[in-house]
Amino acid sequence: MPDNSTRIEIFDQSYQIRGEIDPRYVGELAAYVDQKMREIAGASKTVDSLKVAVMAALNITDELFQERESARRTDSIVYDKSLECSRLLDQVLKR
Repeated sequence: MPDNSTRIEIFDQSYQIRGEIDPRYVGELAAYVDQKMREIAGASKTVDSLKVAVMAALNITDELFQERESARRTDSIVYDKSLECSRLLDQVLKR
């Protein structure tokens, strides 16, 4: 049975991640979390890794929520435009 684990490093801590996931993708995720934690640690001057991790989680969650809202707005615009196109097409076809 193949070893489906990937070693990553986040904020100077090593983790072994197991599962059916692309190691390059896991590496990208880890690099992103590490970057966020280092940005927060540098800006806040805190050395408490738990506090840095919680703040990074909040920042990443904020990014996620903002992207979800942006996608929701885009979906709404696309839906409205498709209804308008359908209405115009119906008008043209009725002529």
